[in-house]
Amino acid sequence: MTRIGFAYNLKPESSELSGPTGPAAQNQIPGDGDASRPEEDPPSTTDDEFAEWDSIETIEAVAAALGEAGEVILLEANEDFPERLRNERPDIVFNIAEGRHGVNREGHVPAICEFYGIPYSGSDPLALSTCLDKARTKETLEYHGVKTAAFTVVRSMSDVSAARSLSFPLFAKPVHEGSSKGITERNFCRTWNDLQVQTAFLLETYSQPVIVEEYLPGAEFTCAVLGNGSEARVLPIVGMNFESLPDGALPIYGFEAKWIWDRPERPLQMFDCPAQIDDSLTKAIELVTLDAYRVLGCRDWSRIDVRLDAAGTPNVVEVNPLPGILPNPADNSCFPKAARAAGMSYNELIQSCLRFAADRQNVALSEFMGRARAA
Repeated sequence: MTRIGFAYNLKPESSELSGPTGPAAQNQIPGDGDASRPEEDPPSTTDDEFAEWDSIETIEAVAAALGEAGEVILLEANEDFPERLRNERPDIVFNIAEGRHGVNREGHVPAICEFYGIPYSGSDPLALSTCLDKARTKETLEYHGVKTAAFTVVRSMSDVSAARSLSFPLFAKPVHEGSSKGITERNFCRTWNDLQVQTAFLLETYSQPVIVEEYLPGAEFTCAVLGNGSEARVLPIVGMNFESLPDGALPIYGFEAKWIWDRPERPLQMFDCPAQIDDSLTKAIELVTLDAYRVLGCRDWSRIDVRLDAAGTPNVVEVNPLPGILPNPADNSCFPKAARAAGMSYNELIQSCLRFAADRQNVALSEFMGRARAA
């Protein structure tokens, strides 16, 4: 039986794992109480510090899907991870760990796997670190001719003057964050004063550079990509329905929309999947998405955000090689939503990523996966 290591970060104060998460799951992780969403104000660093990490529900769902393919070994990506990985030596590691410290944090687990010569799923450390750096991402896209909004990077307030070459409105955000951390309506800057105030706040709050880019006024989409090379494909595109936001809200899918306004008891009808767009626009979005996926070196899966400029041309906004994969449809997690629209169950989505990773590295999976491939 294939031994599958499962690397993850558990949100603090989460509930204890309810039981085995697959036929041979091991090493359950203790905790107490699920992480709650903020209710009122825009986030501080304490509000959103662990926004990228996963809940017990997600960890159990992924482990259960992997458990159909082999023996699952739970490997929380904490200080003990390197030693436990070395001792367990699984056949392959399924990685969703976001890391915590440093600008290369998303690459820590893959780098350790490479050090020990253990195959793993998803993108390599270079691609993960590049995509976490929004400026490096856009520089790479620009170099390869992939459309993205004009931008500048502010490392201190003395750099803000460089934004004078850009056209308002502008949008500012931390350069090294994901899961909408540090992205609120306040980041939309109509004036020079708005930009100075918000940039100063972001520099102080997140202790990292701020990327300032021209605001794209058109429709927004998010695109789930599965596969490698010529097999890589875009699942049904998810369109953002900004009309579902509260009255007066800006057309931005930021922290408020993702974690405050969209609640299980009053869900936002935020997404259309498949997006209600014509074939020509669908093809244009798919093309720019796959171009970004390839030039940034993404592997197995990624989620790519695309927004239209004033002329209706698709521009890449961000690339996430560690996509959110919340299992509950009520949580509006876009990658599983796209998979469902493609006729895939949650387990099939997880297993597809595992299979792409295994095929890429010549790892033999258990008999179940062979049957799944044939189906």
